[in-house]
Amino acid sequence: MNTTTAPNTTATTSRLSLKSVLLLDAAVTGTNGLAYVAGFGFLDSWLGLSSTHLLLIGAFLVGCSAILATIATRRPIPRGWATFAIEVNVAWMIGSLATVAFGWLDLTTTGNIWTILQAGIVGAFAAMQLSAVRRR
Repeated sequence: MNTTTAPNTTATTSRLSLKSVLLLDAAVTGTNGLAYVAGFGFLDSWLGLSSTHLLLIGAFLVGCSAILATIATRRPIPRGWATFAIEVNVAWMIGSLATVAFGWLDLTTTGNIWTILQAGIVGAFAAMQLSAVRRR
């Protein structure tokens, strides 16, 4: 590699593609959903959510994961579906923060912290997806 191409190569290869971001989001979302479904008996007292809430949220997240993976494997990735993924992530982030701010659920301190951290991760996915959609 010579010095005249190094800056350009570094600048363009550091960004994740839309496909990569959607697949990463699918993996993280699916893992989280499966953890809720598999660990609802332990997580209910730890987070302050009922077993029913954990099962429903977990099933929803697993479904979202499947949709994200499906979107990511389309050629080309439909802009409308990618935008929908961004909108769902933004809605999840806002809903999570509102849940903590307004005390809509009887979360423990750990549950509140986990919900805020999760909102940050989901917001980061939305931002990365938006950036990737705009680059297309």
